[in-house]
Amino acid sequence: MNRYARQTLLPEVGPEGQSRLARAHALVVGAGGLGVPVMQYLAGAGIGRITLVDGDRVEESNLHRQPLYRMEQIGTPKAQAAARALATLNPDVRLSARCEWLDPVNAAELVADADVALDCADTFAASLTLSDACHARGKPLLTASALGLSGYAAGVCGGAPSLRALFPDLPERGASCATAGVMGPVVGSIGALQAQMTLAVLLGLDPSPLGQLVSLDAARWRFGGFRFERAPEPERPLPFIARSQTRAEDVLIDLRAEAVPFSPAARHIPPERITTVTPPAGCRVVLACRTGLRAHNAGQILQSRWPGDIALLALND
Repeated sequence: MNRYARQTLLPEVGPEGQSRLARAHALVVGAGGLGVPVMQYLAGAGIGRITLVDGDRVEESNLHRQPLYRMEQIGTPKAQAAARALATLNPDVRLSARCEWLDPVNAAELVADADVALDCADTFAASLTLSDACHARGKPLLTASALGLSGYAAGVCGGAPSLRALFPDLPERGASCATAGVMGPVVGSIGALQAQMTLAVLLGLDPSPLGQLVSLDAARWRFGGFRFERAPEPERPLPFIARSQTRAEDVLIDLRAEAVPFSPAARHIPPERITTVTPPAGCRVVLACRTGLRAHNAGQILQSRWPGDIALLALND
């Protein structure tokens, strides 16, 4: 009896489905609270190849919700630590650890080589950049988020609407686990759901999780969700660029009040004053902030009153 016997007993899987999983390549962006259960369940299920992308290192404050890591691994790159742990969990899985952040430079190459992508990142810029790359390539993306006592997982792209279509309006301010907290089992539950959606996509199960959002409210013990196949794509999406993709003629605007401008050529303008900006005709405006949230929202405001080219830059380093 092999390790997949209980899984292949399912009529939805069987030997043919297990072979499909063994041939699949999953791209996992983020090896944190969502990425840990995702990677464990995908490796356990026998996904043939997993590429992990994360530029972060293991911290002690991670451990309550990222039980794949150990105290002696504090300070170790997460992608490397996760790959070593998963290799002992299932040596049949080919693992590739990329100790870098996903950005608009490497996203297209990473997505092109994968059958399915999983958004386990923790910045708006990384999530939207990954969605843009998957949407352009027609690759399915399973995206998720968890904070406090709630979270969601959704299937986008790959023939379904993109993340931009699912969430056309982002919040004015974004909380994080570091600022708002999170319960370990909540993020683990959402990550497990994200992994199940991934297996369903790879196995071609019906109904597909693409075009479906499932939510968890652990404070009230409720699951919810909805379909969004008809969500329209934005007419003028604001693209993210990498710092290396800025040009000498760009108008650079740093929206961060908490830091000096990221470039000597950048002007510091807080988001509430973006309506005072009147860029010269024919130029490109680059709006920068730490996670991409303020840049996205300020870009939408500027776009409503100025027809020129706008790009967004996340300074998460």
